[in-house]
Amino acid sequence: MFVLTGAFLVIFINPFLNRCFHFNFIQGWYQSLGIGKLWFVSPLEGIESILVAKLIYTPLLIGMLIPVLLALFLGRVFCSWICPISFLSEVMDWIRLRFSPHQRLKDHFMLARKFLWFVLMIEVTVTMVLGAPIFVFLSPPGLVGREIMMVVFFKTMAVEGVVVIIVLIMNLVTRRFFCRYLCPLGALLAFIGSSRKLKVTLSDPSSCVDCGFCSKACLMGLSPQLWESHTAYCWNCGECVDTCPKGVLDYRWSPPKIQSSLHPASGPEVKPTH
Repeated sequence: MFVLTGAFLVIFINPFLNRCFHFNFIQGWYQSLGIGKLWFVSPLEGIESILVAKLIYTPLLIGMLIPVLLALFLGRVFCSWICPISFLSEVMDWIRLRFSPHQRLKDHFMLARKFLWFVLMIEVTVTMVLGAPIFVFLSPPGLVGREIMMVVFFKTMAVEGVVVIIVLIMNLVTRRFFCRYLCPLGALLAFIGSSRKLKVTLSDPSSCVDCGFCSKACLMGLSPQLWESHTAYCWNCGECVDTCPKGVLDYRWSPPKIQSSLHPASGPEVKPTH
């Protein structure tokens, strides 16, 4: 939460610094963020721009490079450690627990995890058909920064801001509903990071008592004790690592690959191969 808060403050405080003190060292938000002469561009928005313009723009590719490399080595960490939607969702969870400390939101509404990939394909297809960068205008993480900028500079909010409200309300259906099933940017980062080098893994599988605490803590609805943290759907948030009472979950660089096997008692299980 500390990192998420810091990342949110970057786009929250920056407009005030721009407007009141003409501090322009940091500009933009997490769709396109400039720090000095270094620009970061969201990979999906960059791809959309290339598809719509039908032109490969070198500075755009350079801006996409660092986020792509980050996802390639660390996975979908933008979603879990930086995204303003994740920060606002965490704030919602904190407020809810303050009023209902003994009530946990259950994952009672589940779609197939593969639905995330269909959303990405549909989004790219619609962009090409309409010739317009849809996610550039309606990206919830981008809208957060854009709405803050609108309030600071124009003292108003755009109607698209309702998208952010809808996304946050979805959390009442299932934890991180939008992030799990509907975010095309998350899908793209998950695809890029499917063979990531850093993964949450069972450091000592024999010490796992199958208590299920890690599964209950996982915001993506995964079961780390079954090695599902090695899949593309894990976003390396570390909630399961912090929750594990035996301390058998940890981050590992280039952990052993896993293969699927069928356990007669517990159903599908994945085991490491050496």
